[in-house]
Amino acid sequence: MTSKKITVVVADDHPLYRDGVVRALLSSGQVDVVAEAGDGRSALAAIREHLPDVALVDYRLPELDGVAIIHAVNRDGLTTRVLLVSAFTDSGIVYKAVETGAAGFLPKEARREQIVDAVLACARGETVLPPEVATGLASEIRLRKRRDAPALTDREHQILRLIADGKSLPTIATELFLGVTTVKTHVQHLYEKLGVSDRAAAVASAMRRGLIE
Repeated sequence: MTSKKITVVVADDHPLYRDGVVRALLSSGQVDVVAEAGDGRSALAAIREHLPDVALVDYRLPELDGVAIIHAVNRDGLTTRVLLVSAFTDSGIVYKAVETGAAGFLPKEARREQIVDAVLACARGETVLPPEVATGLASEIRLRKRRDAPALTDREHQILRLIADGKSLPTIATELFLGVTTVKTHVQHLYEKLGVSDRAAAVASAMRRGLIE
């Protein structure tokens, strides 16, 4: 009994690259390329028509780019997983793609075997990010956390860390040589900046934003 082949739509506006990818996928014996497209609108039409397991899509396609295709696939509730390939692997581009719902992101210089493996992994429900792409994505996430974090004063940072250590307000006041009322005022400002109303939420929000480890 033969296992069911994975269905794939391949979309790239460079015919030579597209042909090479299609040949590699077909030669694996595990993939059935149900359609090819050279622009975004044709790619989306093919996805809607064939409902493939995976769509291998160039990030920068004419008419509709890869992110717009992912938006449409998500909006329409289609089950196709979109794997993006791009000559550009800037961390901001990768972040946008993954945040939108890409099943993976590959550099165009990836070897044909890597592309085949990535398509198979996406079909299994995995997210595909090669090490060099994942490293840039991690850096981008950290950068965005810092950028989105509220501006706390040095004193508020001190108090936040002590709150995270589980210390009471009187203990914090003693350690920082401040009055309890002053500490309460700092804590209130801290809560306002973090958009929370209690200690546990403050610590959770601060950790999520990278303000404390």
